[in-house]
Amino acid sequence: MAVVVRAGAAPLWWLGVFAAGVGLLIPGLTGRRIGVMVGAALFVVAVAVVAYGRRGRYRTLGRAAARAGRHDVLQDRAVSVRNWRRGHRWWLLLAGLVALLSSFAVPVAGGMLLAGCAVGLWLKAAWLGRLERAEDVLLWVRVDWLAGNGGRPAGKAVKAYRSTGVAAGDAAPGGARRRTAALV
Repeated sequence: MAVVVRAGAAPLWWLGVFAAGVGLLIPGLTGRRIGVMVGAALFVVAVAVVAYGRRGRYRTLGRAAARAGRHDVLQDRAVSVRNWRRGHRWWLLLAGLVALLSSFAVPVAGGMLLAGCAVGLWLKAAWLGRLERAEDVLLWVRVDWLAGNGGRPAGKAVKAYRSTGVAAGDAAPGGARRRTAALV
């Protein structure tokens, strides 16, 4: 489940860094100094809003997690990430384009906003990972309860999470790739 939360962080981060970098080259209407200060403020606000948003819903669903049954359809980390990115590719492209075009008015600000959203998603996934480690489980969302675009792991359709042991699947707690020990 933290995989779905974390899936959009990398594309948002790189789109934000690119848009902010281009914004540094454009003086814009407000000037670079004001654009960077506004961007820094937007970065901090975006990190806080995204990282702390809907934590109560995640916590409630995590407490009510039932053991994954034989008939629950759970998917690998790579498949979840691919589905989320394919389902949101046009929104990501639009967000990057808006951040890039906003540099003509307020340089850097749009890119830093996107980067702040990415950092907020990483922080939320890390928080979910701490919840999973505390309970010594991995939390999963049934595939049929996710939105059609592969998102909304805490949406209305999600009635409860499923749990498995930490060794199940190819994801570590928090949605990161599982690191395997090197063969000796």
